[in-house]
Amino acid sequence: MISRQLSVAFERIRRAYPIVYVSGPRQSGKTTFLTAQLPDFTYVNLENPDDREHVREDIRTFLAQTAPGGVVIDEAQRLPELFSYLQDFVDRSGEMGQIVLSGSQNFLMMKGISQSLSGRVGLLNLFPFTWNELAAHAEAPSTVDEAIFRGCYPAIYDRSIAPPDFYPAYVQTYIERDVRNLQNIGDLSTFGRFVELCAGRVGQILNYSSLASDLGIDHKTVKSWISLLEAGYIVFLLRPHHKNFNKRVIKSPKLYFYDTGLATSLLRIRKSDSLRSFHLRGNLFENYVVAEYVKLLHHEGIQPDAYFFRDSAGHEVDVILDRGTHLIPVEIKSSATITGEFFRGLQTYQELSGASTTNSYLIYSGENSMIRKNARVLSWRQMAELLP
Repeated sequence: MISRQLSVAFERIRRAYPIVYVSGPRQSGKTTFLTAQLPDFTYVNLENPDDREHVREDIRTFLAQTAPGGVVIDEAQRLPELFSYLQDFVDRSGEMGQIVLSGSQNFLMMKGISQSLSGRVGLLNLFPFTWNELAAHAEAPSTVDEAIFRGCYPAIYDRSIAPPDFYPAYVQTYIERDVRNLQNIGDLSTFGRFVELCAGRVGQILNYSSLASDLGIDHKTVKSWISLLEAGYIVFLLRPHHKNFNKRVIKSPKLYFYDTGLATSLLRIRKSDSLRSFHLRGNLFENYVVAEYVKLLHHEGIQPDAYFFRDSAGHEVDVILDRGTHLIPVEIKSSATITGEFFRGLQTYQELSGASTTNSYLIYSGENSMIRKNARVLSWRQMAELLP
């Protein structure tokens, strides 16, 4: 079994909070992680009707009998009344880390947590594998195109499932199961087309009106559906950095998928070799790098500090890491050959912001890292060097 980076942050949070909530997309390995991390805990899955009915019959007795020895409650949002009982139980017991919640529908879970358990829950996210976790695996991708194509969902590596067999079923399950639980969407086929159109816009400024026009729906519906994809851990938005340096900056976010394997499947790419000439390869590589960094931070128990910069004059940097005391610009290039042109955006940003060349990075699809005049160059395999 591949060890997960989240384990260190998980133990740290368990010591500080009576309840720990581990969220993340379906099939990202939450159950495997928690049962390995907490082998002596009782495990119940409230998506299972029998488990749900057993707990519902007498929640107070269930907690009294199981929580003192430790209990993992999966998909707890399926039993909303549970949260009020949890509040009373942890306030009385005073024990840390004996109740662990997990789930894949963040909107519903956070609603229950914010209403009844505020201040009592430590929040963590478990996403599909990062490159660091996969690197030692026998089936780890050997090229960046293979890494983009295969994505990082555990089933692809643990069960050797081919991406064309895994992702279409995953998408269908998500649309049929999770979307209907979150929102009453009359035309699921239109929503499915919407998800595909989002995959074609990875790494781009999100234009709600353009998506609405392509689908024949209004932009408010598009915003609502984007929120659904965020709640289901399908996509995330990268916001523009707020410091404008006396320039007019773009205010709309950029759109990324948490997993490029899912995005390439939606784009109907059937083998990794097809990426070499694919017109969105640069966007998908950028998506891979940004998502990798975001996952790395989440697995450290740190909220992402990533933004992007683009002004009305066309100056842009793919990622700005805001460390509070200083800003770190990161440029992303899908080529394996470095040219001087790659550093132009970084140079402009350095002049605007005062960012140092030693704290500027270029990430490319090559294999060798090095120090250049205007930035440190990192291989796509060495993203962990960006961690704070």
